Amino acid sequence: MALDADQCGPLAGPQAGDMEVPLSQLVLNLGVATLMVGVTTLTHFFGLLFLTRLMSTARARLRTHEGALRQAGMILLVVFGIFALHTAQVWSYAVLYRVLGEFGTFEQALYFSTVSFSTLGFGDLTLGVNWRVLGAIEAVNGLVLIAWSTAFLMSVTTRLRLLEHEWLERD
Repeated sequence: MALDADQCGPLAGPQAGDMEVPLSQLVLNLGVATLMVGVTTLTHFFGLLFLTRLMSTARARLRTHEGALRQAGMILLVVFGIFALHTAQVWSYAVLYRVLGEFGTFEQALYFSTVSFSTLGFGDLTLGVNWRVLGAIEAVNGLVLIAWSTAFLMSVTTRLRLLEHEWLERD
């Protein structure tokens, strides 16, 4: 039984990924990736700042007997806010991939971006050789932003628990 080259493993023969990308294309990859990291990081920063401001105004109105319900509401606000931020970031990469002509449909670009940003990386859709560095940097960007979101959510939850303890001590 004969095997195709792609069934034999990475050292079996020339692969599509073996093509060398010109230095100018690599520099373009890095430039576009740097721009996207900047845009998504600033979006994240200002989005978290906005969520913090929303929580500050809501926290000023918290009353002891409404504590648990308001806490749940604030945590849900943060979770959905973070999800909205990540959605905007994933979509911005998807739009870029369509503009670059990497995928035939927006659904494919969005799927690839979601899988890359979340670092799931199925591999059923891939970028062409010219833009694969951009896809790798999207994955690192997503990892950092998701970790930042996790830290922010943990911080919010911790602060709300401290507020709960203050209520208990007043009674």
